[in-house]
Amino acid sequence: MTMSMTAPRASAYRGGLRWWTELPLIAVVYGLYTAGRLLVRGDVGRAVDHGIAILHLESALSIDPERWLNSLFSRYRALGVPADFWYASLHYLVTPLVLVWLWRRRPTVYRLARTWLLVSTLIGLIGFTLMPTAPPRLLAAGHGFVDTMAQYGSYGWWGAEASAPRGLGTMTNQYAAMPSLHVGWSLWCGIMLWRHGRTPFVRALGVLYPLGTTLVVMGTANHYLLDALAGIAVMGVGLLLARPALRVVDLTRDAARTRFATPRHASSTVVATSRDVAPADVGILPAPAVEPRR
Repeated sequence: MTMSMTAPRASAYRGGLRWWTELPLIAVVYGLYTAGRLLVRGDVGRAVDHGIAILHLESALSIDPERWLNSLFSRYRALGVPADFWYASLHYLVTPLVLVWLWRRRPTVYRLARTWLLVSTLIGLIGFTLMPTAPPRLLAAGHGFVDTMAQYGSYGWWGAEASAPRGLGTMTNQYAAMPSLHVGWSLWCGIMLWRHGRTPFVRALGVLYPLGTTLVVMGTANHYLLDALAGIAVMGVGLLLARPALRVVDLTRDAARTRFATPRHASSTVVATSRDVAPADVGILPAPAVEPRR
């Protein structure tokens, strides 16, 4: 597709999107996600049981790299500290930056991409509600996991309660491991960068960022491998629902506009008189016909 064909479409899409409506929408959904994680704490015993069940299932399937990765991250500070910063920061920085990048550079795909992200986030909230799960770092010490964010807490702003700032641990739900939206959001970012990036560097970031995030969430003992796979599945379901969700939104908006639109009345014919003609318009009127003398 040539630039001459793409530019008008991009301009039209950008003209239909308003930052003062987009920002509140994203803020509201993120607020619901955060509040939902806080309110839907679930029973601690159930959450621990779910975590142990996931660990046993992975062991039975021989897909349990969490202990090995966690032993590396806890043994070598050069791995653990950057991983903790990655886990505590990039989740909240990269995703908004990719959204802004799509808004400015790829407006034709922004609306669908944004809807995909928001729908997937809400699905993740349902997962936290139905299956509260303790992450590996909150299991008993006998399971062999080390909480690297507590171990290296002196290097960052977080305390002993995941990525929450010190003193604000009660403002987060630590039993919301399933699914991993760290992995889900990073996958969304990676796909956007890979599909719509124009340089090899940007496309390489699209591959490395979700892969790195998956290793980090397991190495820091914040998620199981099945949590990461569930995060990927959530993004897949969100993608399938994104277009239907947009159609529902558009139909609802059109119906509301039709319902509350001001009715148009037939315009009445106005007969202009000499008093309705401005002095400046007199010169453009046709001169009256003069009857010749007989």
